[in-house]
Amino acid sequence: MEDDDLPRMRSDAAGQLAGESLDTYSQDELMARIQLLEAEIARVKAHHGKADAHRKFADALFKPRETD
Repeated sequence: MEDDDLPRMRSDAAGQLAGESLDTYSQDELMARIQLLEAEIARVKAHHGKADAHRKFADALFKPRETD
């Protein structure tokens, strides 16, 4: 994917990172950045899993009862 393919209109942190030039980074700095981003992806996925489990629990709790 080319840098030009990334969204540049976003104002959040992810959008700012996506638009940042990588030309000034050394290979070691790029690898450190990759490790940091992979750790953040894992953190977000874990939170997403917890949120999904919470939603499923709430859905089951408030599911309409079937009447016979």
